[in-house]
Amino acid sequence: MQSQTITPGDYIRNELEARGWLQRDLAFALGLPEQAVNAVVVGKRAITADLAKLLSLAFEKPAEFFLGLQNAKDLAQAKSPDARVIRMVELQKQYPLREMIKRGWLDDSKNNLEAELAKFYGVSASEQLPHLSYAAKKTSYDATTALQLAWLFRVRQIADQMVLPTYSEKKLRDSLPRLRALMSAPEETRHVPRLLSECGIRFVIVESLPSGKIDGVCLWLDNGKSPVVGMSLRFDRIDNFWFVLMHELEHVFNKDGKVDAMIDELDGEKAGVGAGLPEQERLANAAAAAFCVPPKEMDSWIARKHPYYSEADLIGFAHRIQVHPGIAAGQLRSRINNYKIFTKHLAKIRASVLSSAVVDGFGQIAPV
Repeated sequence: MQSQTITPGDYIRNELEARGWLQRDLAFALGLPEQAVNAVVVGKRAITADLAKLLSLAFEKPAEFFLGLQNAKDLAQAKSPDARVIRMVELQKQYPLREMIKRGWLDDSKNNLEAELAKFYGVSASEQLPHLSYAAKKTSYDATTALQLAWLFRVRQIADQMVLPTYSEKKLRDSLPRLRALMSAPEETRHVPRLLSECGIRFVIVESLPSGKIDGVCLWLDNGKSPVVGMSLRFDRIDNFWFVLMHELEHVFNKDGKVDAMIDELDGEKAGVGAGLPEQERLANAAAAAFCVPPKEMDSWIARKHPYYSEADLIGFAHRIQVHPGIAAGQLRSRINNYKIFTKHLAKIRASVLSSAVVDGFGQIAPV
């Protein structure tokens, strides 16, 4: 059985009886009108900070004690939150509702967000909603963040409605020289979505949610027959674009992501080949780096120029291997772990890629 909350009035009444005082005696001692003391005793007046200090003098208790009694009373009398509010709080803990509504992924005008969530995550009822079930391969084998999960399902949702030719691994491998020929200039990236679609790759760009550290994903639809490559373009740099793209395409070649989507956060050490990375990621990183700059070429150039790398050397090296200087700079910065050099050569590519890709975010909402 729960104990009844002791109100400030109850406590004062008991103390007055114990001391043989009347309410007018307390009022006289504190310099208050008798009506003011009576209002507190009968519960019509709340204990303020000033009154708490006066009562602490009379009853030799800390002022915080009387404020605590008042807070306990207020909480006991407060209305319980509406059931809908309670459910909304629980959902917000699991899913980034506000951002999903803002991005047009959920329609809150129907006043049934649980049904909207079920529709978004492709389940028939809210009880079947996924609760962080996908493995974020770069950061954890146990769970991914709510932001990454929502981003992943948006990529899947958009890709599922794309109509493309049947995927052909041969066409994709044959297209690699054509892809590499696009690495000489930022504006050439606009041709990437078309080349991938001709091979049956569903290429989708979804802007990442705030603080959602994610660069790309490889997943498969149609029972493992249709590969999907999703990118966030959270870094608007030519070197990052080509590295992430080739990383995900290597996952496609290796048939990674057929069971659990390969969610990739490729930044710093996570773009390397350290022993702490899963084998699938090490292979994809190595292949992506080699596609951008052949390892023997990079090794030879570093051996000849270390420790001083001039801008003229960078431009000459990039011209010789037929890539944009920003791509060579990106690989060099990673290899020597110095991310302060050659930043001006890291050209922006986002506008070029967005012009021809299926896009959600960056001011656009994909029509799904």
